Amino acid sequence: MVDKPRAVLVTGAGGFIGGHLVKRLLEQGEYVRAVDVKPAHKWDQRFSEAENITLDLKLLPQCRIAAAGMDVVYHLAADMGGIGFIENHKAECMLSVLISTHMLQAARDSGVSRFFYSSSACVYAANKQDRPDADYLVESDAYPAMPEDGYGWEKLFSERMARHFAEDYGMYTRVARYHNVYGPHGAWQGGREKAPAAICRKVATAKLTGDHSIEIWGDGKQTRSFTYVDDCVTGSMMIAEGDYAEPLNLGSSELVTINELVDVVEDIAGIRLHRRYKLDAPQGVRGRCSDNTLIESVYGWQPSISLREGLTETYTWIEQQVAKQLALAPAS
Repeated sequence: MVDKPRAVLVTGAGGFIGGHLVKRLLEQGEYVRAVDVKPAHKWDQRFSEAENITLDLKLLPQCRIAAAGMDVVYHLAADMGGIGFIENHKAECMLSVLISTHMLQAARDSGVSRFFYSSSACVYAANKQDRPDADYLVESDAYPAMPEDGYGWEKLFSERMARHFAEDYGMYTRVARYHNVYGPHGAWQGGREKAPAAICRKVATAKLTGDHSIEIWGDGKQTRSFTYVDDCVTGSMMIAEGDYAEPLNLGSSELVTINELVDVVEDIAGIRLHRRYKLDAPQGVRGRCSDNTLIESVYGWQPSISLREGLTETYTWIEQQVAKQLALAPAS
């Protein structure tokens, strides 16, 4: 618990990570202003103890409303989703630069003492991720710049903007590069879900309907590390409060192929499925994993929740959502 509650703004609070962060901040005794562009009934999680506001943070005047009287900003708001979304909505993803620009301006003008920016592993150079056994990504791999088109460029630009606001205006800015965050209470259908949620949904649907097959995007040999949301929240708060000013990886170092991800979810669900590979579907880079040498040397910490542990919680929640949806579906 904090000694004296601070006024903490969480942008993107109606989203997946934002909701978990609001919950943790409230548990620690902070005063939380939760802001999202979505109407309140569409938030992934909403807590009555927080000050919940719907604002469009692409607009500077609304950012000023959000930042007024705040001590700390956790800036998570962005137009984003899984690989299917970001590969097909590049302009929409890049327009998030308006949110970051205006929030930095509003935070500076409101005298915010700490500004945390949630970046992404999508900032890393594509030629460092072109094979499944690619080297784990270190923070310096972001330059020379060749990030993921659209979403990655916006994230890298906003990182630089946060850095220059610190240099020019003395703002205390901190940046974490998230690596494939997953967990319950997030998007699991509709196109914005990421691989773990999509796989959990497909496995749960197969289990509950008896259609024991699954479509996998790509050949299943692409590699990733997946970070459970509790580790993401812990790391975000640590980085936001810490003294290290450069961007830090915030991701698990447990590397798996997509096929191995499916193996784990099948084990949790207690079924085996026939796999169909959609080779023309969006699949992103061939290999990506977080090198945690730097965050461990700075803070003596790195994400530690295993993939199986995190997926057990995630699958259980998503199977419940799928079951509810199937129960409401009209009989054929």
